[in-house]
Amino acid sequence: MTKTIGILTGGGDVPGLNPAMKMVVLNAIEEGYKVYGIRRGWMGLLNYDLDEPATHEYYVNELDDLAVRKIDRNGGTFLHTSRTNPQKVKDKDVPDFLKGSPEGEDLGNNSFDFTSHVLKILDHLNIDVLITIGGDDTLSYSARLTKEGFPTVGIPKTMDNDVFGTDYCIGFSTAITRSVEMITNMRTSLGSHERIGVIELFGRNSGETSLVSAYLSHVDRAIISEIPFNMEKLANLLADDKQRSPSNYSIMTVSEGATIKDGEIIERGDTDAYGHRKLGGIGDIIAEEIKRITGQNTMYQKLGYLMRSGPPDSLDRMVAMCFGTLAFQLVKKNDFGKMVALREGKYTTFPLDQVTSGKRVVDVDAYYDKENYKPHVKNVFGLPMFLS
Repeated sequence: MTKTIGILTGGGDVPGLNPAMKMVVLNAIEEGYKVYGIRRGWMGLLNYDLDEPATHEYYVNELDDLAVRKIDRNGGTFLHTSRTNPQKVKDKDVPDFLKGSPEGEDLGNNSFDFTSHVLKILDHLNIDVLITIGGDDTLSYSARLTKEGFPTVGIPKTMDNDVFGTDYCIGFSTAITRSVEMITNMRTSLGSHERIGVIELFGRNSGETSLVSAYLSHVDRAIISEIPFNMEKLANLLADDKQRSPSNYSIMTVSEGATIKDGEIIERGDTDAYGHRKLGGIGDIIAEEIKRITGQNTMYQKLGYLMRSGPPDSLDRMVAMCFGTLAFQLVKKNDFGKMVALREGKYTTFPLDQVTSGKRVVDVDAYYDKENYKPHVKNVFGLPMFLS
């Protein structure tokens, strides 16, 4: 009997998702498997209505070699994505056909667990195993399905590179490459106007994007999520850097999840399905404070989604393709409940149910000068490629 694989992407997009999915499909087709692509991540399964055939046509695509022939040439995910969490759906997000359904376990606080519905849809589609690509939020629900007895395999992606259990996540290298390019380009305007530049980068719990981008582009100062900083001290350091520069400017990076000492993380809006609010704006605050403290003019630039846009670089292609191949190898061996991973430079696996058991953050003592707010990399012998 032909086995059927389902594949989906969840959370934010990153470059490298398409090459990973392409390799899953090509390997699977070669071995006689059928592959269904689920559109919009977990939303595609939550919104699938057994009484409405149009939802099948909209949310489920059978994939073959022709369907994925060109997808690796583009960034993002051709299956689209969402931040849906079927085990915690807010009342306002419950599909109309599921409102009042016994398949929704009432969790209180106007939220519901629709895992039984998801399992019913997977059974209806005759999907034997699900391969999910995402960060710790997406993968945490994969672990839930494994606990419920449904086979899953996970592939880690996040440009923050912060999924616990792997040294590398799809999207990280491209995000760094984009950041270094744009930081380097911004020096033109900073030098022309003789200002202090503040570059804000994605990074909620881990400051690795700020740290590595700062290290590779030789910025003057770098603020990371892990270490609260003294605003006045930072402002004066940058003013001194500017004065010492022959071009009379200075430049810094900051993680969006960074905090001023005794301050709070800058968030806005409602929480999403996984309890997160949108981050962003710490760089704007820093730029205004620098001007207030030092009298120096500033330029603030939030790179945001530009970091995760466009096609993947060569390293992200390599890792994504190998992760996709390894994920299929696990399926073929019936080795489920695992996340593919890179550890100590080698492809391996990690238990899905342990992905949320810890947080992957910068090793501050090894790589960061917390007194002077800058990368501190002196001994690299025996360290992994990305110092992680």
